[in-house]
Amino acid sequence: MASDRTAQADAADSAIDSVSVLSEDSRRRMFTFIRRAGRAVTRDEAAASVGISRKLAAFHLDKLVDAGLLRARYETPGGIRKVGRRPKVYEPTDAQITVSIPDRRHELLADLLLDAVLTEGADENAAQAAVRTAEQRGRRLGEAAREEIRPGRLGPERGLTACERLLDRYGYEPVREGPTRLRLRNCPFHPLAAKAPDLVCGMNQAFLSGYLTGLQVNGVQAVLLPEPGECCVRLAPGGTDGDDHMARDR
Repeated sequence: MASDRTAQADAADSAIDSVSVLSEDSRRRMFTFIRRAGRAVTRDEAAASVGISRKLAAFHLDKLVDAGLLRARYETPGGIRKVGRRPKVYEPTDAQITVSIPDRRHELLADLLLDAVLTEGADENAAQAAVRTAEQRGRRLGEAAREEIRPGRLGPERGLTACERLLDRYGYEPVREGPTRLRLRNCPFHPLAAKAPDLVCGMNQAFLSGYLTGLQVNGVQAVLLPEPGECCVRLAPGGTDGDDHMARDR
């Protein structure tokens, strides 16, 4: 679990570094030019696009390659082989870099809603389909996590420790309030949750409930306890209103 968190932190740092590379004006303009070119671009073309020397352009282009925003290779423009060294050309990578502080997961919400639209049954409305889809997605993630870590029986305390892996990954910013209680400091679906709280909070609760089910965590439930500026859901001892902190692993 510690290595998973380290990987997440490294990915976040990498995204921030990649974005910071684009803070330099000439570098950003060359990157935009290359993305729009629709083909591999030489150093001379990149330099001319922003009016700087070929040597300075090479410096900026190498920075973009190091950041994972461009890839470089050697190619003869036009596909015609000529005598001598082939020029170095640059083209965009497939990397998609998003930096959001605090973390947002609007793509997850959109994906769940799309699944709901595609699978809505005749006996349910759109909101019911969305909640069902969220629960199913969470349950599949929980089942996959259980298969990966093979934790054995999970009571409340160990179960919440196992849950923190997913919660960290999806930007919930979990904070342990006690051995069997987790508070979620961040809502990954804000500000969309504020526009449709019944729908989004219901999906959020269903998603986390499904995860608990798939991971087979005993004695814990996802309860709706909205707080301003935080996630509407908390993980607390099952069969209570969230105030019973005496449940322990057995």
